[in-house]
Amino acid sequence: MKSSYLLALSVLTSVLVSLPVTAQTPVHVPASVPAHVQPLPSLRDQADEQQAWLEARMDRVLPALMSEYGVDMWILSMREYAEDPVFWSITSPTTFAARRRSIYVMTLQPDGSVERLALGGSSQGGVFEAYRSTRPAPTQDTAELVGNEQWNLLREVIEDRDPDNIALNIDEVWAFSDGLHAGEREALEEALGPYLDRVVREPRLAMNYIAKRIPEMMPRYRKIMETVHAVISEAFSNAVITPGETTTEDVIWWMRQRVQDLGYQVWFQPSVDVSRQGSGRIRESTVIQPGDLLWTDFGVVAMNLHTDTQHLGYVLKPGESEPPVGLQACLGDSNRMQELLLEEMEPGRTGNDILSSTLQRMSDEGITGTVYTHPIGDHGHGAGPLIGRWDGQEGVPVRGDAVLLPSTWHSIELQATRAIPEWDGEQANCRQEEEAYLDENGERHWVFRRQENFHLVW
Repeated sequence: MKSSYLLALSVLTSVLVSLPVTAQTPVHVPASVPAHVQPLPSLRDQADEQQAWLEARMDRVLPALMSEYGVDMWILSMREYAEDPVFWSITSPTTFAARRRSIYVMTLQPDGSVERLALGGSSQGGVFEAYRSTRPAPTQDTAELVGNEQWNLLREVIEDRDPDNIALNIDEVWAFSDGLHAGEREALEEALGPYLDRVVREPRLAMNYIAKRIPEMMPRYRKIMETVHAVISEAFSNAVITPGETTTEDVIWWMRQRVQDLGYQVWFQPSVDVSRQGSGRIRESTVIQPGDLLWTDFGVVAMNLHTDTQHLGYVLKPGESEPPVGLQACLGDSNRMQELLLEEMEPGRTGNDILSSTLQRMSDEGITGTVYTHPIGDHGHGAGPLIGRWDGQEGVPVRGDAVLLPSTWHSIELQATRAIPEWDGEQANCRQEEEAYLDENGERHWVFRRQENFHLVW
């Protein structure tokens, strides 16, 4: 079964999903143009914007995927605080949890549209129809067979629509496609009764519904990314850092507070560390000194859109006006790796194939480094193919065999390693991470821009 599963993933997009959307317009932002903090709209305006995204995804993305994968009916069943991962991609911005038991039934129609029913839980701003039974009350025998009124209603919906297959989110590999909790699955399968033999597992449906981006999201995401760049630029400057006094822990908490004050959140504790000649990489909190190579890993969330960014800075020594040439060459290697990777990220290729080709081209050019890129969007480590792991440069089993799709966002994460002559040949790692996207035609673009020069502290 696993071999056929991998084969299905690898040949997934001989015909790629085509969505009737307005093409995203790439925006090239030169490195010389300062990044500025982009304030978020009011909470009410944010909710209106997010609700429009939800409606567009349900109207355009969902029907195309159900049709492509031959799914007649998709059932999502969950309870409060035991939500399916898909829940957060099908709900309104004013919904914060499932309510009691929430069952969502999506049925593909002959005209290609999808009927969307909510059997308990909210209609999510009208995206689902809050469905109630039109049948007489069930008999005692039927009630005992199914279990309770909500399961009776589900059986009624299934009987009336008589789908050839029913997709449930059960999968041993993809967390995004494995949202049916064990107890919920037992109750649901009992409620399905004679329809249980129609259940299919189609992990690509959940995974790629979450993964696919709509172009209406990009203008907001680009502003969020510009804010990330602006915050890092300020953090890695004399506005925040006084060499010989400020610690890396001080910078971390400044970044946390800064984005909190802006109405953003972080989805992981930021990292800030230094690499220092004679000491290597110092991971624990330390006082920042002249000559330090600074690094941060920083991810924010706004309007359910996640970022994941790694930038580099340098603390100038007395008499220096720029970083050592060796460090600049290291950053240049990292930039070149970004270019090679994006060139290889063609839709229809697997993550493992992209990784292998990129590493070979790096070797051909004499670049030493590793690639560990991941999708991003509704989640920080998003749905879709992995392109390497920091500890898996030979490829990632199964998760690296998934196919790259157009209309997806990716966090281009990698590092170059180079001996630094000014450090007596000691090695430095230039670790970078930057958001890029594939548009509807599969062309690759930076969301905002990439870092090409060090942030400098005097």
